[in-house]
Amino acid sequence: MANDNRAKLLELFSAYPGDFVSGQKIADTLGLSRAAVWKHMDSLRKEGFQIDAVRNKGYRLGGRGAPYSKDSLLLGLDTKFVGKSLYFYDEVESTQTTAFQKANDGAADGTVIVADAQSMGKARLRRVWTSTRGEGIFSSTILKPQIPIIDVPQFTFIASVAVAESVRKITGLEPRIKWPNDVYIGTRKICGILTEMQAEAETIHAVIIGIGINVNQASFEEELEDKATSLRIEAGREFSRTELLQELLRQIERFYLIYNEEGFTPIKLLWEAQAIPFSQRITVRTLQGTIHGRAEGISDSGVLFVRDEAGELHSVYSADIEFEN
Repeated sequence: MANDNRAKLLELFSAYPGDFVSGQKIADTLGLSRAAVWKHMDSLRKEGFQIDAVRNKGYRLGGRGAPYSKDSLLLGLDTKFVGKSLYFYDEVESTQTTAFQKANDGAADGTVIVADAQSMGKARLRRVWTSTRGEGIFSSTILKPQIPIIDVPQFTFIASVAVAESVRKITGLEPRIKWPNDVYIGTRKICGILTEMQAEAETIHAVIIGIGINVNQASFEEELEDKATSLRIEAGREFSRTELLQELLRQIERFYLIYNEEGFTPIKLLWEAQAIPFSQRITVRTLQGTIHGRAEGISDSGVLFVRDEAGELHSVYSADIEFEN
């Protein structure tokens, strides 16, 4: 019951951003006494939330100073469904693994799993994503689209466009997307995306999008210095993970709804407009061999087209991409 009241309280303040809400209105909405309302305010203040209390006006709640937490993420989150069901953990093995468990248990469309740290963060091709506590965003979003299995890879492009738009809006930096699932600032990676599905036969039960963003790391291990960067390193200042993740959830919902209404074409056009320039020479390493050439766009199913030095066009379904000088 206490958790239900907390959720209702945060939803009420979210409906009146920056405004005072009377103690009586809060009491009536939550079905509590004025004394119980005061206890909720005191609890939030102890957690680090900024609370203004003015006689005859009521309470005004802000997130400044609040820790990275479920409550701070829900305060002001104005999505319709993405993130409305949100699980926050101090540490998990992987948000993807936890999301699969929640999906098995019937989690709603738009459920989000967030962790402050991961002990075994998952990346593409069974690699590990470094997940240092207090510095990055590690989240997984459960979506339940009614689409054929062949279209699931399109959700990686929905996610990468959402990440790029969120980073641009919050930081002012200019991110670029590298096929199929990375977001870069300049020549170094700030974000990885892992799209997996829960399916049976030809029926999709859930698409689970894992996103890891380097936000406030001040440095990286020597072997990653030339490959990875963070928003803090690029902008020269720290950023609120709460603010960035809230924006990311808004953008995921926005592009998911566009996809449901208009199909993949507008997502594809947005992705190509933000992709690392196709004119740049690349090396493509697949299980079948290595290709040197230039990318020429993607198909409606997310397949990368690469024209090699001899003029032959290749369809690339899975590969490691490196940029040539």
